[in-house]
Amino acid sequence: MASVELPGAGRGPPRPTGEWIDRFNAPGLSDGERHGLLVARFACVGEGALIRPPFFCDHGYNISLGAGAFLNYNCIILDVEPVIIGEGTAIGPAVQILAADHPRDPELRRQQVRFGRPVTIGANVWIGGGAIILPGVTIGDDAIVGAGSIVTRDVAAGTTVFGTPARAK
Repeated sequence: MASVELPGAGRGPPRPTGEWIDRFNAPGLSDGERHGLLVARFACVGEGALIRPPFFCDHGYNISLGAGAFLNYNCIILDVEPVIIGEGTAIGPAVQILAADHPRDPELRRQQVRFGRPVTIGANVWIGGGAIILPGVTIGDDAIVGAGSIVTRDVAAGTTVFGTPARAK
C-alpha cells in the first residue's frame, strides 16, 4: 500500500480524533481556545473561523475553513476526503457534510470497500439547519441551501436550493 502524506504532516502524527473531539467539545473553553484546537488539527483555518460545540468529524486534517466561516451546534463532517468551506460561509445547526461514500455494488459492500469524494463549499454560502451535503458535491459562492435539504448534486454560485433532493425552484 502506498504511503500518503497528510496535510500538517510536519507537526507529527495527529492524536486520535476521539481524544481531540473530547477536548474540543469540553465545556468551559473560550472561542479562542477552540480556534487554537482547530488550527492544530485542521488542514487550514482562517482568521475568525468558529465552530460551536458539539462538533464531530472523522479526522479533522482534511478540513479547511475560510476566514469567518461559522458552523453552528451539532455539525458533523465525515472528512475521509478533503472538505473545503469558504470564507464567510454560515452553516446552521445539525448540518451533515459527508465526504465518505460506499460502493453501489453489493458485492463490494460485502468486502467492506470504502472510499470518499471531496466536498467543496464556496464563500459566503448559507446552509440552513439540518441540511445534508452528500459526497462529491460542490456548492458555489453566494449560494443558499434551505434547512432540511439533501444536496445530491452541485449547486451553482448564487443559486438557492431546497427540498429532498435539493433543487432550485
